Amino acid sequence: METIRSIPLRSEIKEEDTWDLSRLYAGDEEWARDLETYIQFLEKIPPYRGTLGGSAEALADFLDFYRDLGLLEERLGYYSDLRETEDEGSDVARAMTGKFAMAAAKIQAALSWAVPEIQALPDAAMEGFLSHPRIGDYRVYLKKLLRFKPHILSDKEEHILALHAEGEDTANQVFSVLTNVDLDFGFIDTPEGRLPLSQSTWTVFMENPSRDIRQRAYKAFYGAFHAHKTTLGALYSGSVKQDLIRARIRGYGSARAAALFPDNVSEAVYDNLIAAVNANLGPLHRYYRLRKRILKLEELRHYDVYVPLVPGVSKKTSWNEAVNIVSAALAPLGDQYVSTLRCGLRGRWADRYENKGKRSGAFSAGSYTGDPYILMNYKDDTIRDVFTLAHEGGHSMHSWYSAANNPFMQYNYTIFEAEVASTFNEELLFRHLEKTAATPELRRYIVNKRADDFLSTLYRQTMFAEFEKRSHELEEGGVPLTLEVLRGEYRKLLEKYFGPEMVFEDESDLEGLRIPHFYRAFYVYKYATGISASCALAERVLSGGEKEREDYFAFLKSGGSRFPMESLKRAGVDMSSPAPVEAACRIFGALVDQLETLL
Repeated sequence: METIRSIPLRSEIKEEDTWDLSRLYAGDEEWARDLETYIQFLEKIPPYRGTLGGSAEALADFLDFYRDLGLLEERLGYYSDLRETEDEGSDVARAMTGKFAMAAAKIQAALSWAVPEIQALPDAAMEGFLSHPRIGDYRVYLKKLLRFKPHILSDKEEHILALHAEGEDTANQVFSVLTNVDLDFGFIDTPEGRLPLSQSTWTVFMENPSRDIRQRAYKAFYGAFHAHKTTLGALYSGSVKQDLIRARIRGYGSARAAALFPDNVSEAVYDNLIAAVNANLGPLHRYYRLRKRILKLEELRHYDVYVPLVPGVSKKTSWNEAVNIVSAALAPLGDQYVSTLRCGLRGRWADRYENKGKRSGAFSAGSYTGDPYILMNYKDDTIRDVFTLAHEGGHSMHSWYSAANNPFMQYNYTIFEAEVASTFNEELLFRHLEKTAATPELRRYIVNKRADDFLSTLYRQTMFAEFEKRSHELEEGGVPLTLEVLRGEYRKLLEKYFGPEMVFEDESDLEGLRIPHFYRAFYVYKYATGISASCALAERVLSGGEKEREDYFAFLKSGGSRFPMESLKRAGVDMSSPAPVEAACRIFGALVDQLETLL
């Protein structure tokens, strides 16, 4: 008799397999009480207005208040957001995030005068303030804030923008609810039973050795997106418009310039990435030729690119086994790093498994007062999720070190740096698994997985970055981002990156409308720069000694105390040069060489 498996409800998940949010709040009632306290901060804001230039002590008094407000705001926001990700269909959780968003918008509107007032202080006065002992914990924050001076508007204009803040994320929120809650992808009949197709199980179906199953899953998956293609196109177009509006209001040359400015990253770094990868598409096209040959296909299709090239390697890895593997791989980083991460993963840092309505994918959410939480949708039958666990563990340990070594106002590292810590862990895991493979077949499998994951982080994310650059340039150039334009631009990139061996489906270019990261514009390039930096740093740490390891820990501990390019340079890699990206492309080329020999 055919078995039918369904995605469990949140209430059916064991408590020990969920995260423990008590470091933030014991429960929703305590959160609600703190929300009221947060709202009461509104009454305390006005007396500070007009006082910040009076003395260093007056400025420090406000910054102490602002820090306390920020700590409370972070706790409230993280808790409500994490509660919502548990089940995005939960009215209770959505009401919490809505109440917090409304309160935060009021607070930000009431504080909209503060940054312009600090920016308006005479340079000589500010220079004196920065040397005052009470400003010590805020010095880095203020210096970074002063960089924005040319882009800060008047009090009234900042107030208007703050009032609009609540609605700016609407496109992203609608996209998330549509794709994670409302879309029904149905079931796929397999020899193991009738299995649910979802955003979380999509990858498992694409790795299935049966081409028929892959094709049916692909058609069903993209069929659901095709049914809502016009809505998805309008949502993404609206998100790009919002990016451009914000940039123009604040006087940036482009939406991309606005996005890169906070990290003090030159647009040349972004362009160097795309140029270096485009100049090294040869190994990528060679890989797809190899894939077509090994799979014995007359035509390579889009649903053929994720299935492992090494058949017959089936290995289930439980959560605890995955934690042990990751711990062993990260042993070169020392006892403190490994034991802290292992205890967190065996404890309740992580929300481990999929449930109905849970946000798809994975992320790490590190805050100053809570644990560095990890959302997973862990599957024990795909080794990819072991790598995901190592990846998110890298983020969480970066947060752990940053929070432990910095004051609140400068502990937050940039996403540019974050993707180094995560892919560094993946690099160590790759090397560990390849070295400890029990059989030649398993070693071939690991090399195949390494190539595939390297491809997805370096080449695929660069393709995404190129699409974001192009879509924003079109909008900025006066070309409306219609559904046809978006699909056309994305198809060009598919054809360029996948090369002449690939035969696409009519719906393949809908991929450009289903990527959640596109709603955080100019984010994805950091994955590609991150793996380039992490490969260089991993080689440096593994082939070096105590100094090289301590240089890496100095990077993890630096938090937001430096701009990312400087922080990475001190760790041992210069990302202002295309050399790390070119070296990463060579690593991928060497992996393809290995595969051609092994297979």
